[in-house]
Amino acid sequence: MPLPTKEAATALLHQHVANDYQRLHAVMVATAMEGYALQLGEDPLLWYLTGLLHDIDFDEHPDTHPAPSLQWFKDWGYPDDLIHAVEAHAYGYHGFTTLPRTKVAAALVACDEISGIFYAYRKMNPVRYGEMKASSIKKKFKDPGFAAKIDRGTIQLGCDHLGVPLDDHIANLVRFLAVLE
Repeated sequence: MPLPTKEAATALLHQHVANDYQRLHAVMVATAMEGYALQLGEDPLLWYLTGLLHDIDFDEHPDTHPAPSLQWFKDWGYPDDLIHAVEAHAYGYHGFTTLPRTKVAAALVACDEISGIFYAYRKMNPVRYGEMKASSIKKKFKDPGFAAKIDRGTIQLGCDHLGVPLDDHIANLVRFLAVLE
């Protein structure tokens, strides 16, 4: 089965995710993933959909996420790279121990949690994503009291596996997320 279109995947997301923040989070991660795919010469649709659908089961199955969605993706015939990336993004949670071994998985791990820092920063400083200063985001990243539930170690793990220094990653996300305005 070929990948769904962005529109069909968005409809699927809305079918399973009712929470407005979780929907925004999915779009932020998808946008960041697409930006990386374009930068790295990878498949932008695969990377976008991986980001968009990575938490599709979170609202319905928070205690077992992402196990249900991994089965759904297999049943729907989605590519192994997407399935592996979604599994790897759960590293350290609910017994998942799979480390990212592909670029798309590393990018998802790097982009997932940090989108929460960008969201929290924007709530505190209502500026457009593209107008954010990477140095300000980095400062908030280093402050464990800011968006305290964000796992900074996971972000660093993703950056390390992707081969992108954290400073560059933050600057990339400022640029990638600017399209959300």
